Amino acid sequence: MLAGIHHIAIICSDYQRSKHFYTHILGLTIIAETYRAERQSYKLDLGLNNQYILELFSFPNPPSRVSNPEATGLRHLAFSVAQLEPIRQRLEQYQIPVEPIRQDEFTGKRFFFSSDPDNLPIEFYEN
Repeated sequence: MLAGIHHIAIICSDYQRSKHFYTHILGLTIIAETYRAERQSYKLDLGLNNQYILELFSFPNPPSRVSNPEATGLRHLAFSVAQLEPIRQRLEQYQIPVEPIRQDEFTGKRFFFSSDPDNLPIEFYEN
């Protein structure tokens, strides 16, 4: 019935800052960028490895995301990486806080968390 996840949509508070984070820092590629004047909103389609995965929206004055305590809804966004250290170094290079590396008690794989500009938790999981 289901074939896969088509994309994930994120609403950001500062479009240029989030665009920079997801494209320049994390390295996602821009597939399409559209400004919708009637909504005063950008829609940015982003890809990874030639696959559409993320849709970034901006809207005037969106409410802040509840992160602590954790609220119902999307918990975090997780990216698979070959090695944790290069992505940790890149995030630290941009003064983006990172949590300590942990080990998944079920798989034995290593991972750590950081956050996007709007405090959406981002997990980096070593494959």
